[in-house]
Amino acid sequence: MTQALNAGVTAVLHEAAQRAVLPHYQRLESHQIDAKAADDVVTVADKEAELILAEGLAKLLPEATIVGEEAAHADPALLDRLGDALCWIIDPIDGTNNFVAGRPPFGLMVALAEGGETIAGWIYDPLTGRLCHAHRRAGAWIGDERITARTTGAEPPVAAISLVFMDQAKRAAMKDHIAPHYTLVDIPRCAAEQYPRLVLGVNDCSIFERTLAWDHAPGVLFVNEAGGRVARTDGRPYRVDEAHLPGLLAAANPALWDELAERLSQMPA
Repeated sequence: MTQALNAGVTAVLHEAAQRAVLPHYQRLESHQIDAKAADDVVTVADKEAELILAEGLAKLLPEATIVGEEAAHADPALLDRLGDALCWIIDPIDGTNNFVAGRPPFGLMVALAEGGETIAGWIYDPLTGRLCHAHRRAGAWIGDERITARTTGAEPPVAAISLVFMDQAKRAAMKDHIAPHYTLVDIPRCAAEQYPRLVLGVNDCSIFERTLAWDHAPGVLFVNEAGGRVARTDGRPYRVDEAHLPGLLAAANPALWDELAERLSQMPA
């Protein structure tokens, strides 16, 4: 079933990219962009892509619930379905702010969860054609090539810390107690790019504050199946039905994760 499912999801992602995303790239008009919240926008491309993805995924597994980012924004009660027996999770365009600005990175992401646990995930970059995918206990892949996470080899390690959703006190504590031990790089404002960077030897560690299911379900599985580690700050596994909780640590290998978690544990509350 894994090969057939992977082929089906890949086809649906390609369709959404070709029909809804790329035609609007660098061609958006102001009336095609709406604000959802401060520093959070949605475009006609997000909405069109989500509809295509939802329709295609429903055909692959009709018994699965579908929770899309935009559908959940319109009806927050959908979030209660993330723990269903089977659930498709859709991020039609991750990195929408970049997309609106007419620059990469951005991507399309899909995950399949079973009882709150991610069992498969796909991250598609429509500009480069890179498809990262993973299946529980079956490894991580980029296209047809199985991939193993590698570190940058840099000392100190390279870290991308997302401070955007932290309160002022926590942001200051991160800068004082965590940042000095790492070479800090800018975050791409796109989980569809950040998670692959942890596998491809670009970044060694990342810290995320907000952990919404559509942003993190595919990437968490991808990094973990590649031999890295992503988990809650206390070591608990990430679950999509707990995506309202803050705090997620990601690293290219377990040793880097342990080191980062230890430093966080010593940070003043």
